[in-house]
Amino acid sequence: MDLAKLQYFPLALPHFSVLVVIFLFLVVWIEVQALRSAFLSQGLGPHAALLLLLASLAGSYLNIPVALLPPQQIVSHQEVWFFGMRYVIPEVISQPGTVVAVNVGGALIPGLLSLYLYIRNQLWITGILGAVVVAAVCHWLATPVPGLGIALPVFVPPLMAAAVALVLSRRHAAGALAYISGSLGTLIGADLLNLGKVQGLGAPVASIGGAGTFDGIFLTGILGVLLASIFAPSDSPDDRAGRSRSAGTTLSPPHPPIAAPELSASQASSRADGRRTSRERSSGAALFGCPERK
Repeated sequence: MDLAKLQYFPLALPHFSVLVVIFLFLVVWIEVQALRSAFLSQGLGPHAALLLLLASLAGSYLNIPVALLPPQQIVSHQEVWFFGMRYVIPEVISQPGTVVAVNVGGALIPGLLSLYLYIRNQLWITGILGAVVVAAVCHWLATPVPGLGIALPVFVPPLMAAAVALVLSRRHAAGALAYISGSLGTLIGADLLNLGKVQGLGAPVASIGGAGTFDGIFLTGILGVLLASIFAPSDSPDDRAGRSRSAGTTLSPPHPPIAAPELSASQASSRADGRRTSRERSSGAALFGCPERK
C-alpha cells in the first residue's frame, strides 16, 4: 500500500481556498477583539480555538488507513461534483480494493475536541441528544456518490448544529454544544452508519471525515466559534460588584476603623474659646472706661 497516495486535500483547490478565506476572516475578527472572550467560559480560549481550526484545515490532507475492503471497480484520479462542491478522487495505482481511512483534520481532531468540550462543559444529556438529532438528519440526507464515497450537502451540519444548540442550550455553552453536535453527528450519521454502502461505490479511498463531509465539519467549527461569541455570558453589574468586593477582601489588608470625632471634646474646646473671648471683651471695656454691664 502506497501511503503517499492516500494523502490529498479532500476538496478541489478553488473550494478549499474558500475555507481558507473563511478561516482568515475569523482570524481577523478575533484579533480585533470581537471574539476575545468567546470560549473562555467554555474551557477554550479564542486563540486555542484558532489553532485547532487551523490544525483541522491542515490535517484534512492526512489520512490514516484502518481497513481494506475487497476489490471493486475503482474510479481514480477524477473530480466529482456534488451539491455545488467539487471533490477530489485520489490517483491510486495497483490498488486491490477500497482503503478505509480516518481523516486527521475531519475526524480525529474534531472527535477529540468534541470529547474535551463534552466533559469540560458537562453536557451529559444535551450533548448526546444534540449528536443523535444531527446524526439522524445527516444519515437521512447522506448520498452515496460513485468514486467518492458518502457525501453530504455542505450546509446541513452547521445549520442543524446551530438549530440544536439554540433550542437545547442557548445560554449555556451554545458554541460547545454546536461543535459537539455538528462534528460527532456528521461523523456518525453520514460516515460511520454508511460504511456498508462504500464497498460498491468504486472509491479508492473511503475517508471518514474526509471528502464528502470534511467541509461540513469544518464549517461546524466556524459556527461554534461564532455562536460562542454571540451567546457568551455577559457580566451583570451585580456580578461585577460582587467580584470587586471579593477581590478587595482578598487582596487588600483590612483597614483599621477610623475613630469618630469626640463631640464632647470639640464642644468643650468651643466653650473654652467662647469664655476667653468674653473675658477679653470685659477687660477691654474696663481699660477704656466703659463700665461692664451686669
